Amino acid sequence: MLIDCKFAAKLLMEHDNIVIFAHRKPDGDAIGSAFALLHALESLGKKARVECADPILHGRFLTLFKEYVPAEFDAEYLVTVDVADMDLLAGAAEKYGRKIDLCIDHHKSNSCYAGYTLLDAEAAAAAEIIYYVIKEMPVELTPQIADAIFLGLTTDTGGFRFSNTTSCTHIVAAGVIAAGADSAYINRLMFETKTKGRLKVEKLMLETMQYYFDGRCAVIFFENRLAEKYGIVEEELDGASSFPRTVEGVMAGVTIREKDDSTYRISLRTHSPVDSSRICAHFGGGGHMAAAGCTMEGKYEEVLGKILGAVEKEFLAVNL
Repeated sequence: MLIDCKFAAKLLMEHDNIVIFAHRKPDGDAIGSAFALLHALESLGKKARVECADPILHGRFLTLFKEYVPAEFDAEYLVTVDVADMDLLAGAAEKYGRKIDLCIDHHKSNSCYAGYTLLDAEAAAAAEIIYYVIKEMPVELTPQIADAIFLGLTTDTGGFRFSNTTSCTHIVAAGVIAAGADSAYINRLMFETKTKGRLKVEKLMLETMQYYFDGRCAVIFFENRLAEKYGIVEEELDGASSFPRTVEGVMAGVTIREKDDSTYRISLRTHSPVDSSRICAHFGGGGHMAAAGCTMEGKYEEVLGKILGAVEKEFLAVNL
């Protein structure tokens, strides 16, 4: 059932012992949304914790949130944030043996897998929705909550540069900055701070860049061994997915990350009118118009051929 922010807040206030799930390979929006909601619920005296199939805090996120020790309790209410489909939980909720009670999300591809779904596909980030849910609760918007919401906003909008950024996004950003969010520090941490290992890997990735369709599509490749060799976690390279799209004339930037010998993670970044989510949907993936992803299996040459075929189909559909 689809609901609004006021009803979502009512449901959360009526329940306790709440587990909040972030999607696998959590990004800034998943982490920020989850922790903003966590802190809001705890301020109401409720027991809550954040869970994920992959490590929740790593790299720059660990710097921002410090150490997190999940509370211990028997789960009674299951909530997801920024999770479009159950598969993105990668089995994290299976141990509870029940359906998700509430989903708060902004992906138009959401499969409505939860009992109740708060969905706003126009929101730039799930954190934007979380802000309004919290505003419906008797909760003070503390600097701690504000930092988490700002993290979600700025990472999913590329520092408010992406086309998903709206006037509403800026209104929410203004609200959390007024509440004490350290916006300058968070932006510096997310966009201007890199390890020496990451810089080396980025250099090697850029050297792999190839162009297709008269320069309208650029592809870079990330070898799995590079992360271990240079001492970085793969998640540190999330921002690298935008590199191909920054090249003049490129309308579709593809980053292919090797997971193992036969599995690859595809990250797609596009400029309007090219729709990333429509391309990735061919392979069971999803996301947004400007940013989406999917997982593909096969030999590298086969995977590259398939994704290029889907990109070409999208170019033809939008008359590029």
